Amino acid sequence: MIKRIYPRYSENSIATVKKTPKNTENKTLKKKPKQTLGTSYAAWFALAWFAIALASALPAQTHRSRSEAPAPFDYYVLSLSWAPDFCAQPGAAAGNPKECAPGGRVGFIVHGLWPEAAVGRSPESCGAVKPVPKPVVDFVLRDMLSPSLIQHEWAAHGSCTGLNPFDYFSSIAQARAAVQIPVQITSIEDQIRVSPAQIETQFAAANPSFPKTAFRTSCARGAFQEMRICFDKNLKPQACTASVGECAVPAVIVRPPA
Repeated sequence: MIKRIYPRYSENSIATVKKTPKNTENKTLKKKPKQTLGTSYAAWFALAWFAIALASALPAQTHRSRSEAPAPFDYYVLSLSWAPDFCAQPGAAAGNPKECAPGGRVGFIVHGLWPEAAVGRSPESCGAVKPVPKPVVDFVLRDMLSPSLIQHEWAAHGSCTGLNPFDYFSSIAQARAAVQIPVQITSIEDQIRVSPAQIETQFAAANPSFPKTAFRTSCARGAFQEMRICFDKNLKPQACTASVGECAVPAVIVRPPA
């Protein structure tokens, strides 16, 4: 099974904030009137909070086991993985049918919420942790789709936050609900080629309350891989620092959802 375990910096990314020039030959993105995700996510988030509140009635050890004391970090990076790119990898579709099944039209899924250091190496895998309890897995499965990814992200990144699984994955759901996906991305039907700067500009326009520098693209093999969005420790949007990295190629392929 192909797992979604990307390094922080892809082979085509650099850890310096450097504006990529727009590609004047980019194909115009198709725009279709579609329902935005904000309303549906807000409604789901309210219901999800009710559901997870019920889970809090379970014995404390089922969901309140904390990670170790937090490692030093400055803010969070919400990583949204573009499923069409992941599913195009050999073996990925067969091992991830919920995400990659033809006709599913899956776009972004949450890769993770990563503690980020403004300077230097960011913390990862900060100690042994117990598996994420099933009620918490069920709660965040809508955003992450894969139980194995949920367990991996808890061990690799949640373990560095000082939060328990309940609070860590609630933070993931809260951060994801705050982000509007640009219609230029959700409505594509054919493979297109655009600049990383153009994708970042589209996200900034769809999220006017965010700093324009809160968005960073990640790419690999010349294709759009992820959008990374920066939040402070209170989950308020903030500008990303150079440590987040940025796609360094002038243009990337964006594959359409299957």
